Formats: sequence, C-alpha cells, structure tokens
Amino acid sequence: MPRTTRPTVVVTAGLAALMLAGLAGCSGGGGSDGSDGSDGSDRGFAGALPGRVPAAATPTPTPTPPSGPYVALGDSYTAGPKIDPQVGDPGGCGRSGINYPALVAKALALAPGQFRDVSCSGARTGDLKAAQRTADGSNPAQLDALTPATRLVTLGIGGNDAGFMQVVTDCAKDTLVGAVRDLVGEETSVAPCRERYASGGSDQLRARVDEAGGQVADVLREIKRRSPQARVYVVGYPALLPADPVSCRPVLGTTIAAADLGFLAEKEQQLNGMLKQRAEAAGAVFVDTAGPSAGHDMCAGEDSRWIEPPFPAHGLTPIHPNAKGEEAVAGVVLKAVRS
Repeated sequence: MPRTTRPTVVVTAGLAALMLAGLAGCSGGGGSDGSDGSDGSDRGFAGALPGRVPAAATPTPTPTPPSGPYVALGDSYTAGPKIDPQVGDPGGCGRSGINYPALVAKALALAPGQFRDVSCSGARTGDLKAAQRTADGSNPAQLDALTPATRLVTLGIGGNDAGFMQVVTDCAKDTLVGAVRDLVGEETSVAPCRERYASGGSDQLRARVDEAGGQVADVLREIKRRSPQARVYVVGYPALLPADPVSCRPVLGTTIAAADLGFLAEKEQQLNGMLKQRAEAAGAVFVDTAGPSAGHDMCAGEDSRWIEPPFPAHGLTPIHPNAKGEEAVAGVVLKAVRS
C-alpha cells in the first residue's frame, strides 16, 4: 500500500434463471381458460392425468466466468513489489509476474492480449485517473486501460488514501518516543498511536477511511462508464494482525505499543468494511481476503505467513504480501470469479 503495494451491476445467471422459472410457473399450462386441453379442474395435478408427463425441473445454470479482456487495477498489495520476477513498465511500480492478477489470468487461460496489469505500488485513487510518478518512470492513468470490450476488472485500492502504512510508521515512532520518555521518568501513554489519531472525540483515521470511500465510489462509477459489460471485483486487504494482536509481541517486540496493536487491527477492519460497502452499493463484488488470511498474518511463522513483518525475509517488502500471499489471494479471487 505505501507509495513506493467486485462497475457494473452483477446479476448472476442463477438468479436470472430462478426469475424466469418463476415467471414460467405463473404463465404456464393449467390456466383457468382451459387452454391446455383440460377444463381447469386439474390445476396443480396435471401429472396425475393419463398421457400427461410432468415437466422436468430446469437446472440452474452456473455462471460462466468471464474470458477477458481482464484489467487489474490497484496499489502495491496488487502489484507485488520485490516478488520475483519483476515485470512490466515502469519498473517503479514493482509489479510481480506472479502477483494475484497474473495468477488469475493464467488460471482463466487468458491470452497475453486479453490481460493487462496496470497496478502500481503507492497508487491512490487519484492515480487511477491520472499519471503516477514513480522512482523509475511514470505509470499512465490506470483507468485508461479500460475499454468497452473489457469483461473482467479487479480493483485493490484505498489503503494509501487512508494513509494506513504511514499510520503504522507513526505508531512505531510514537512507541519509540514513549520508551525514551520512560527512561527519563516522564509520564507516557499506554496507547500513544490511538491518542494521536483518536483523542478528544475525533477519530482522524475513521474520517480518512470515510473520505477514501467517496473516492472509491467515484472510481467504481468511472469503471462502469468505461466498461459497462465488465464484472468488477473489489479486492479487500488481507489481515495484517492476528485476532489477538497482543500475540504479535514475539515478532514485533516493542516496535508498537501493545495497546495500539488492537487499534491498528480495528482500523484495518474499518477500511475493509468501507470497501465492502462501496462495492455492494456500486453493484460490484467484494472479495474478502481478511477472513481467509486468518492465521497467515505478519506475526505467523515464516512458512505460513502471507504478509511480511516490519523486519521481512531477505529481499521482501515489509508489511506487504509475499509470494504465498499473492498466490492465496489469487485463489480467493478465482473462487469469487467462478461462483
């Protein structure tokens, strides 16, 4: 998410089939006008008459997954910075060749020309509408990749608008300052980050999330305008912290005050809640990755975690998905696309 990483109304074929079946049941044979050759007295019991064969129930068809073109929009949680192989231009976006959009496209057997990944590390909603400067080149406005022919869109955005990674950094700084004050005998807060952002009856982070929600809604409307036939999936953020954030102490040590870990977990839940609400309001599908990532947070063991901790494995990005995380999110997205 840091700056350095479902717009169409989705009506399933299954629901459409049920609606049609209901209409057929209301307008079919057995009417009181006797148009089926009976006198109307056998309504509801046509199968009991000689020579009458009950109609077979129509099976509900399974929606066909879109076959592309597929466009992936998003920030670093989509792009996969420092996960080899790094591909595409500009290099500053940090796109991985095995990030979740690439794995979804591969699973759907899309030809190269049917898939475009324009995600970019550090992207905010504004960077979807205008060019984004990176440390190595400029990424064109992500929304420009959409066309009327686009049939599948994934969107992973909002964390940078809410400044979530900066908040984590600030929490760590506040904890460090508090530790120094403790050494000199000054009174300190047990939750300095919560005090910074949510004191005096004003929750700055909640306000940021709400503001980001309006921007996400604008993006979803623009996606619908540009690609009215596309199925759109808004991909939420995986859980950074476990259900009991205090259990992170062995991994995080005193990097962040114990009382502030719960505060951060609460803010991430609010961010995902906003994305779910905005997706559903726009007729898109929200893909929950927080639930499936339970037990795979940054405080899990190296073999099972999907998110790297502040001190990551060699060469990876702190507080970001690793290759296992991108693969796991791809599986969750594919399940949603195929359902």
